[in-house]
Amino acid sequence: MGESKYDKYIIKGPKTNLKLAPYRIRTEDFVPGMETRLLHLDEEVLKGAFYLSCFWFWKGSDVVLVETHTHDFDEVLTFIGTDPDAPYDLCGEIEFWMEDEKLSITRSCSVFVPKGMKHCPFIVRRVDRPIFHFTTGPKGMYR
Repeated sequence: MGESKYDKYIIKGPKTNLKLAPYRIRTEDFVPGMETRLLHLDEEVLKGAFYLSCFWFWKGSDVVLVETHTHDFDEVLTFIGTDPDAPYDLCGEIEFWMEDEKLSITRSCSVFVPKGMKHCPFIVRRVDRPIFHFTTGPKGMYR
């Protein structure tokens, strides 16, 4: 397969020089053996792009991956189970807070977080089968 003038639009991996927001955990944005950063897009990767980050979660823990914070933009977080016979079963549990309410996510879903809404902590409590996760928002950088 040859080079294409559109290759720059095909995102093929994580961003190697990713700078973390201050409310992210300080372990280079991943916990070894627990998660894999799969893909990342933002305006530094492709001028004019909005941010998108994709992960695989392999196992649960008590580690807070993201601390409580707000954004000046809307955000969508999606969690997808990988059992082909039960695609809506997350086969795990995500603890996710919106304002002062703890949510226990056990089904494949998308969570819309309006701008200005306090959200997190975010904890992957249990993983029985790999969980695919992505987060995105209409902003050039995740801050």
